[in-house]
Amino acid sequence: MSPILETKRLILRQISLTDRNDMFEMDADHEVHRYIFNQPVKSLQEIDEAIQFIQKQYQENGIARWAVIKKDNMEMIGWCGLKYIDYPLNGRSEFYDLGYRLKRKHWGNGYASEACIATVKYAKEVMNLKKLYATVHPENFGSQNILKKMGFEIGESFDHEGSPSFFCELDLDKFIF
Repeated sequence: MSPILETKRLILRQISLTDRNDMFEMDADHEVHRYIFNQPVKSLQEIDEAIQFIQKQYQENGIARWAVIKKDNMEMIGWCGLKYIDYPLNGRSEFYDLGYRLKRKHWGNGYASEACIATVKYAKEVMNLKKLYATVHPENFGSQNILKKMGFEIGESFDHEGSPSFFCELDLDKFIF
């Protein structure tokens, strides 16, 4: 599958069913899901359904989360990308949400920041967006630090399907990387 974005160490491309085992490794990990409703997946069928949902977003919205691939060994280490939110979320709808998730063994290496920066540049330079949004759990300080580093303002707290979250906003005119 062709890359959509490349960074010094990463390739970002569409997610496909060939990524199912890597996604299962990531999404079955309780620590990965600690701040994401604390509901790790239990089967490959759940992963297949998630991949089909993402692929439907590519078709309907032209964009969705992308696989994050390490260039040195071509391992899928997680995903990062934009999701078009067309349903009400914290009193808003029709916006692009930045999201990311990595296998735990790859945390702390700067991969999430690298992938997010490339994705935000894409949103600004290719999609000509003016704002991006993200949600983050109040206790997920690692993700909050990534968002702050890119210039996101950590906003108000809200209930996201039973889980506490902060709603974050980035004015892309102020994004400089």
